[in-house]
Amino acid sequence: MSDLDTFRAETRAWLAENCPAAMREPVRSEKDMNWGGRNPDFASPDQKLWMDRMAARGWTVPDWPVEYGGGGLSPAEAKILKEEMARIGARNPLSSFGISMLGPALLKYGTEAQKIRFLNEIARGEIRWCQGYSEPNAGSDLASLATRAEDKGDHFLVNGQKVWTSYADKADWIFCLVRTDPADKHKGISFLLFDMASPGVSTKPILLISGYSPFCETFFDNVQVPRDQLVGELNRGWDVAKYLLGHEREMISGMGLAAKTQKSLAETALETVGRDADGRLADPLLRGQLALYEVRALAFQAMSERFLDELKAGRAHPAQPSMMKYYGTELNKSRHELAMAAGGADALEWESSASGGGARARSWLRTKANSIEGGTSEVQLNIIAKRILELPGA
Repeated sequence: MSDLDTFRAETRAWLAENCPAAMREPVRSEKDMNWGGRNPDFASPDQKLWMDRMAARGWTVPDWPVEYGGGGLSPAEAKILKEEMARIGARNPLSSFGISMLGPALLKYGTEAQKIRFLNEIARGEIRWCQGYSEPNAGSDLASLATRAEDKGDHFLVNGQKVWTSYADKADWIFCLVRTDPADKHKGISFLLFDMASPGVSTKPILLISGYSPFCETFFDNVQVPRDQLVGELNRGWDVAKYLLGHEREMISGMGLAAKTQKSLAETALETVGRDADGRLADPLLRGQLALYEVRALAFQAMSERFLDELKAGRAHPAQPSMMKYYGTELNKSRHELAMAAGGADALEWESSASGGGARARSWLRTKANSIEGGTSEVQLNIIAKRILELPGA
């Protein structure tokens, strides 16, 4: 056996022994996702057990260095772990903006002290992060941000407001873009980390049409941030921000594919629409739409795997995350549209326990934000036209 064959066999055996049966069931709602944090809200003892076992092995962040809480796996080994988890339907042990966004930025731009402190906490699920980017007058034109941080020597004094701050009311810490030099739009921005429990930080939920509120307005009133929580160079936070945005868009693009632990669209449609005399989905129009979606999803999955391989090998185009983000979010919206179509009038139900509190309708409405968050679809198309296709005048 090759080294990778041995690793696969050992990984398969370890997962079989250590992944609780409850953590192999389909994800039914957001509550089935574990976000960790200072005051975690575990849905069950098995959810915590699964996170702790994976974290102890470094497999919440398998390709991070061991000294930062990771598993130190090679790209090929990390891919095998992902495949073996998918084979048994194992849930992701930890969902975290720290893993998907901040972590990669700290690995590239953080000081050694910052890496040791924060990356290990992220890997163990001990800290939950939110992102302080967008402002009321700085959305797509993010570099117009006005939240200011005055340099006081040993600390910064932060004043201003952020908006669309996902889970700010539940987060322990925030990674935040602030203006430290008003004279330069792009080279006057810095990247700070600070505790959401700091005096002067407050949040206000924003209610969405889905009836849920993952987003918040976040306010800073004379918030003191220690200077050693500056990531990268002073006034060079835009470099960190752009790098992190690439990872955010990669994360959002993953919405385009249903998790292996979720029911497929075809299974859902068969439950509600039924079969015809030949055993096929009874609605031929919906059957064709589902087939087209599956083809597009398979193509997107292949493209995603190629992109991740190129990214890990250092050969990915800097604008590829925009392409992934655009198509992934459009695919996700299509998937939820089809789920609604398959459910008929029952899919519009809003509150009963039978529908999980209107889970299907609320999820469908939530997808309308996919083409806005992380950079609008229009912005992504402009980046693709200019940076990848190199179209004249773009």
